[in-house]
Amino acid sequence: MSSTKISIRFFDDREVRAIWDEENAQWRFSVLDIVAVLTGQNDYIKNRNYWKYLKAKLKKENSEVVSATTQLKLFAPDGKKRFADVLDYNGIIELGKQFPSKKANRFIEWFTFSDESIDGKSKTKAYALFGSSFINSIEVGTVKGLQQIHAYLFGGLYDFAGQIRQKNISKGGFQFAVSQFLGETLKQIEEMPETTFDDIVKKYIEMNIAHPFMEGNGRSTRIWLDLILKKHLKKCVDWSKISKSDYMNAMMLSPTKSSVLKSLLEKALTNKINDREMFLKGIDYSYYYEEND
Repeated sequence: MSSTKISIRFFDDREVRAIWDEENAQWRFSVLDIVAVLTGQNDYIKNRNYWKYLKAKLKKENSEVVSATTQLKLFAPDGKKRFADVLDYNGIIELGKQFPSKKANRFIEWFTFSDESIDGKSKTKAYALFGSSFINSIEVGTVKGLQQIHAYLFGGLYDFAGQIRQKNISKGGFQFAVSQFLGETLKQIEEMPETTFDDIVKKYIEMNIAHPFMEGNGRSTRIWLDLILKKHLKKCVDWSKISKSDYMNAMMLSPTKSSVLKSLLEKALTNKINDREMFLKGIDYSYYYEEND
């Protein structure tokens, strides 16, 4: 199962796990995760019992939802992989219809979001990065290395992929590095030390403030950060341990109060630097951070 493709989608800050069904060449989604989303219930046992009741009811009605349900191995709350009920794309849409509410309608609208979007295509490229030989050719900790990552993620999607911006940009009232002096700023950042964890986080913060690209900075720079940590500390960040709200808050504070981000990242460090599932899960969270609420 080591080569199994796992993906995580997010709805109202709740995980919806997906697993790739190799035999049928399609994504299948955790039924219990969908039930949790649509009932607003956090208790695993209650969700399992609810699905058991609903499944029996649908079976009596000869519903296609039940006949379409199959089982694949997913991680259970105790951290072990166990067989769990999953449904394909169409099955999830039909299951959602069993919950007549505004939330269910909103969920179905979210679920049908196309993977053909720029973010969807870029995320697919990010997944592919782990198993590619290209990742080993990326310069670690340099501006060129960051450009290589950005070009890989957004090549063919943005005409500025891998190119340092020539315009001034701001976000939420915060002005990023002035484009006129960006080249010199990036040169100074590149020369910053990477010896300790504190050094690396300082360098990451400065690169975020510089924001060298017109779009796609966060997604590229988080991979850049993990490659630096991997090279010098033999560690990387388990991004699944950092919530979106905590991360966004820490990044907003980082220019003047870096301790919040340092603490957040340090608690999420792991030595699973060659774990494919860890990498893919990190991509899921990284892209989730960038979604508009």
